[in-house]
Amino acid sequence: MQTLYVVHCIDTEGPLYESTSETFKRLKVIFNIDIEPSLKNLEKLQRGEIDLGGIEKSVQKVVNPHLLNYLDTWDKIDGMLEEILSQNFRNQFPDSKNNGWIYNWHCLDHVYYNINPRRRDIGFHNIFNHYKEKLSYTNSKKDGLHFHFHPNHPTLKDASICATHWFSSSNHLFEIISRRIIDHSWFPCVNRPGFHVNRPDSHWFLEQYIPFDYANQSIELSKNDKSQFDLAEGRFGDWRQAPTTWEPYHPAHDNHQEIGSCRRWIARCLNIGTRLRLLTKKDIISAFEEAKNGKPVILAFTNHDFRDIRGDILNTYNTIKEVSKNFPDVNFEYAEAVDAFRNAMDFDYQPRCELKVNIDQKSSGHLLSISSNQKTFGPQPFFCYKTNTGQYVHDNLDFQKSFRKWTYTFDRQTIELGSVDKIGIGTNTSYGTTTVINIDVKSGDITSKYWNEPNKSI
Repeated sequence: MQTLYVVHCIDTEGPLYESTSETFKRLKVIFNIDIEPSLKNLEKLQRGEIDLGGIEKSVQKVVNPHLLNYLDTWDKIDGMLEEILSQNFRNQFPDSKNNGWIYNWHCLDHVYYNINPRRRDIGFHNIFNHYKEKLSYTNSKKDGLHFHFHPNHPTLKDASICATHWFSSSNHLFEIISRRIIDHSWFPCVNRPGFHVNRPDSHWFLEQYIPFDYANQSIELSKNDKSQFDLAEGRFGDWRQAPTTWEPYHPAHDNHQEIGSCRRWIARCLNIGTRLRLLTKKDIISAFEEAKNGKPVILAFTNHDFRDIRGDILNTYNTIKEVSKNFPDVNFEYAEAVDAFRNAMDFDYQPRCELKVNIDQKSSGHLLSISSNQKTFGPQPFFCYKTNTGQYVHDNLDFQKSFRKWTYTFDRQTIELGSVDKIGIGTNTSYGTTTVINIDVKSGDITSKYWNEPNKSI
């Protein structure tokens, strides 16, 4: 009996509001059409009653009432979560082993924005804290808690604007991760790319630290569909050159869309409940066929928490269940994102990294030494510290032995140790187990936290 692992990723971004005028602004950006903003015109577009030169159906997808029915407050999102996190709801959609639905929450921080017309929840940890508490309160131990990042436009600082460059505007990617390490003893192991974007900068960053990426949105239509102008010619989530198989792959060094010899894994992950790159019945059949033929495959899909996802789950489940009847030799099993890679790719078990750290005083400053009993995923851990004035700083380590031993010197050329409040270190194994170390400089206390271990709990 073959197994098809099913992974539901959620780009977890918190409440989202959109006024009628903002909807028509988006239509201008997406389709290059100018229409007077009004509820009457919106309803006409939804019915396909305005002549748009042949793109009426594409516009109808964007203004679908379900897609515009945003959950614009935390109360509305919590009303949805109260039901979908319950065992009663999960168990309405059993997999082949009669287990209930599993979610993977990829939490975003909206930070360093000056313009916020869609009323996003701005601030470090706001969304991460909300979901971490919800998962704990509802005893949702099988769900995954993972990473999502929106690069900030370097000049516009508008929370509604999509960008592609992870390092263009500020240090906030590194600050977000540094804060997660120091404030929550948490470090990412699985990525869902913001705006579905990988580019050379994010590709190389992920290759250093994060082993799993649910990113590939290659579909046959994406190679020639130009009806949505904002995404034409590979803008934003460009996966036109990537494989359309459900089998994860190692990307090439110079092109994340090509199969190569990099360390991390990229899985295909199509959309549900939105306007483009949608998971179809044909895609699901393809996943079952690949599993039947013995390929290591993951059927992954994604949507957003700012829309009611109950209908998306029902529709996706019904299609999976219908298709599964034609594949009696293939079980489909829901999986947390890390477990799906481990099981589908049949990874050999690798123990977690036990990091040994110590600080010695030297004539010119203080030397932090770090060593790992296991090979780390990337050549160095993610190293950061918090200053006494509340600044979060990421820096490189000095390599004594790649993947094993490193040092960092605190002195006048970096920062004096007396000016440091906390030190944080995060790393993963290729198996996907996460280690986080925190050092309280004043007390000397060292704490360790481990994530994504087999039989983990949140």
